[in-house]
Amino acid sequence: MQDPNPLYWGAQDRFQAHFIVRKDVGASVIDYLAKTKLTTKGHFGAKTVVKVEWDGAGSISSKLNEDNELNEMIVKQSVKYATIYVEPTEGAVRIRSKWDNHLAFGITKELFEIYDRIAGHIKSI
Repeated sequence: MQDPNPLYWGAQDRFQAHFIVRKDVGASVIDYLAKTKLTTKGHFGAKTVVKVEWDGAGSISSKLNEDNELNEMIVKQSVKYATIYVEPTEGAVRIRSKWDNHLAFGITKELFEIYDRIAGHIKSI
């Protein structure tokens, strides 16, 4: 017999794509930590990205802030996909966005090009 009041925790319908750049960051973890800081206009579903800055204390954030073409590519994305995290892991640097459900999960060509460009900057440091 099935429980009429199922518990709401357990396996969730959420997915996240991680792009891994193999790079040994060693002790300079802070150099590879960055997140987009978005300036937006509008409200709710009509909210759009106007400007992108990279927030972080290390050299990757300053390098990403200098790439105007990359930031223009990100401005064309929705707020959800323009929120990008760059974070070091063990033996690599991870590039990721926010969580999605199974219906919305996917990577567009434009988003892949953005991640690829960020990966190029990570490798050049």
